[in-house]
Amino acid sequence: MSVNLKPTIGIISPCYNEEQVLNETTRQLQDLIEHLVNKEIISNKSFVAFVDDGSKDATWKIIEEKAHQNKHIKGLKLAGNVGHQKALLAGLLTFNEDTDALISIDADLQDDISIIEEMIEKYKSGADIVYGVRKARVSDTFFKRNTALFFYFLMKKMKTNVIDDHADYRLCSNRVIKALSDFNEVNLFLRGIIPSMGFNKEIIY
Repeated sequence: MSVNLKPTIGIISPCYNEEQVLNETTRQLQDLIEHLVNKEIISNKSFVAFVDDGSKDATWKIIEEKAHQNKHIKGLKLAGNVGHQKALLAGLLTFNEDTDALISIDADLQDDISIIEEMIEKYKSGADIVYGVRKARVSDTFFKRNTALFFYFLMKKMKTNVIDDHADYRLCSNRVIKALSDFNEVNLFLRGIIPSMGFNKEIIY
């Protein structure tokens, strides 16, 4: 795989009624993109794209305002609420042609964005998929932590290929997203589909 040493990276974030966190999320991700551009790790064409999944609050208004203020911010508004996985896929497929690789992350930024630079370096070294995995769930409630453990246990019992403690925080190369576009699943579960695709992968904890 020939890799651009200063790739165009897109960060895709599905949003549903995220007005309470979106200003801070935008600030952090915008600052990160500009930092990586200044270090010449990524192309100046890199961006953050927020996918509004039919929000009923001011989410889309905030996205529009931020996109007008900064060239590194983009938005995609869906006609209605289709659910997190379909909204994420819509963002991946819409923006894939403009990038070398895409990183997906939830709008609440519970995942550690400081590892994005390492994700990109892993991609430059030949990984088509780089998973961001939580080191620990110390901030989770007892209920959330144990339901997560049960979820991964159940998925493995069902022979579903999932990565432990990985949600949808990952980098996928352009060719992974192109291959993903060929899947015709009705009930999307990207955490199960992507690990089964057979591309070179790395995991960051």
